[in-house]
Amino acid sequence: MGDPPPEAVFSPGALLAEVEREVVACGRCPRLVAWREEAAMHPPKRYAGCRYWAKPVPGFGDPQARLVLVGLAPAAHGGNRTGRMFTGDRSGDWLFRALHRIGFASQPFSRNREDGLQLSDCFVTAAVRCCPPENRPLPSERKNCYPFLVRELETLANLRVLIALGGMAFETLLRWVKERWPEEARLLLRKRPSFSHGAEMPLPKGRTLFMSYHPSQQNTFTGRLTEEMFDAVFSRARAALEDVPEQKPPREEEQRTG
Repeated sequence: MGDPPPEAVFSPGALLAEVEREVVACGRCPRLVAWREEAAMHPPKRYAGCRYWAKPVPGFGDPQARLVLVGLAPAAHGGNRTGRMFTGDRSGDWLFRALHRIGFASQPFSRNREDGLQLSDCFVTAAVRCCPPENRPLPSERKNCYPFLVRELETLANLRVLIALGGMAFETLLRWVKERWPEEARLLLRKRPSFSHGAEMPLPKGRTLFMSYHPSQQNTFTGRLTEEMFDAVFSRARAALEDVPEQKPPREEEQRTG
């Protein structure tokens, strides 16, 4: 068998698979490595006997996605157990119900990586790839993970709408926007935006960033985030996608300089 054609090697799916391999092999943050393995060795009773993933968790979804969701990090007994973002915990229950209702997910639940869930026009990822103690990654840990997110976002050529799930995801995406389009961002962000649920921010090149509270138990159990509030953000994201006219692929010169 010969080498694969260039279009296969450089397809979004192939490039995302390359990022995934590098994410899973990462061991840059000793504190997070120790914590994710500690969680796997001492699971709560409901997960006793489960085989934990206990490695960094890559993003997943449709390589042609126009919608990208960015969370904080995998949960110690959710993504750290199942190996897929927002899979196997209550935050994921909320998220995939919402995505299913609005037409981005094939089913309203996600239990494990082999449960048949398919995302359509949607990609799910996070600012940090290992579960952090108390859900609080250190600045150095966020810095180590940041390049993975950048590569995912740059690979998703059809990206039009971003949803930041929580303040830390918002701050991470704000950094990316400033670095990706420094001149345009300077004009758009004359006044530093603040995070609030339901807020939106126009981005360069016709893109939009929406903000939502994270569907963590801290927010959903207290009523700070309701399903109606959550659905409203996804409905607006869907509407924003439908309003975006189809764009022609950039010429070769534009791809080199964009």
